[in-house]
Amino acid sequence: MAAGILLGLLARSGGAETAWLGETLATIGSVFVQLLRAVVAPLVFAAVIASIAELGGLANGARLAAHTLLWFAITAAIAVAIGLALGLLLEPGLQANVAASAAAAPATVGGWTDFLKSLVPGNIFGLSASTSIGDSGRAATTIGFNILQVLVVAIVLGVAALKAGEAGKPFIAVARSLLAIVRKVLNWIIALTPLGTLGLIGAATARYGWEALAPLGQFAIAIYLGLALVLFGVYPLLLRLNGIGVRRFFAAAWPAIQLGFVTRSSIATLPVTEQAVERMGVPRAYASFAVPLGATTKMDGCAAIYPAIAALFVAQYYGLALGPLDYALIAMVSVLGSAATAGVTGATVMLTLTLSTLGLPLEGVGLLLAIDPILDMGRTATNVAGQALVPVIVAKREGLAADAEPQSDAPRGEQLATA
Repeated sequence: MAAGILLGLLARSGGAETAWLGETLATIGSVFVQLLRAVVAPLVFAAVIASIAELGGLANGARLAAHTLLWFAITAAIAVAIGLALGLLLEPGLQANVAASAAAAPATVGGWTDFLKSLVPGNIFGLSASTSIGDSGRAATTIGFNILQVLVVAIVLGVAALKAGEAGKPFIAVARSLLAIVRKVLNWIIALTPLGTLGLIGAATARYGWEALAPLGQFAIAIYLGLALVLFGVYPLLLRLNGIGVRRFFAAAWPAIQLGFVTRSSIATLPVTEQAVERMGVPRAYASFAVPLGATTKMDGCAAIYPAIAALFVAQYYGLALGPLDYALIAMVSVLGSAATAGVTGATVMLTLTLSTLGLPLEGVGLLLAIDPILDMGRTATNVAGQALVPVIVAKREGLAADAEPQSDAPRGEQLATA
């Protein structure tokens, strides 16, 4: 990360002469993220089917799912409370020096029915396609996986395979074999993490710099202060209350938290997050379900702290008074909204859902877009930490967590390299 920042500053300060360096860093980072994303869908698909086969004899499967969602809501409620307190205390909307002309309504607006829509797969593979117009005027179609739909498809096929009895056993065996192969490929990709990190943080430094923070400095301070309080205050407290070592958790989860910071993607970080959770002794059968679910619905940074502070910013900037009922609505949206927008969730989508629920102007989103990539790094890191935290707590409370670090499919040398 340090080397990436230095190279990014060099690329930014050299003008046209060092433009090639910025492009090189961006290419390295984007290729690394593409590699991680490439293994997410087969990893989730195979892992969930294998997990259902392993959990088939457990009567507490529904209980585990319910407790996981409950802890998602508990941590989100704490995070949004911190966001509201900081927004009221620091009043970032009154301190902003951003021009009103920057206001613009976003192209994508969050809705309460998105969850139901995203649950229904458009096809058995959970594939989705989007078309965009590039700077050259050419249309480009991108095909990707909706991870929430992949999760739904895998659950349905896994349960069906169990119900099919003997006829379903070969299918489960194929899923287990696929999982072992994908994990081996994943270990190779994760070995490239230092290079990918250098490219990602270097490209971000070269592209964004920090000049854009000045007009919205108070807002950025409020966001990062809230993220720090949750990541280094609330999470350690919850770990201690549940008898889990704070140092041990962060030692296991830090590679995923750091990768979330530089990739700005919970989905791309999902494979590393799952490995971190397993290193904490969480059974693979449960981790394979809880971590993908968290990567699509558990967003303490993007869906709790950020929309709470940003909504207060917009209200303060436009001189609109909010009352206790409005604060309660912000809390409700933050706790339920990340599930309501699952599959399409993001900071902008969550913010528009919050603003529309409160009746605040959606144009206020445009005021914050200039520094959104800088804030998104911290938001995603906090998201990833929460996605690792909840499975560890639930496994501990349910008596599933092992005391010793579980063995990986990789040889010991690869395990150490990954850690």
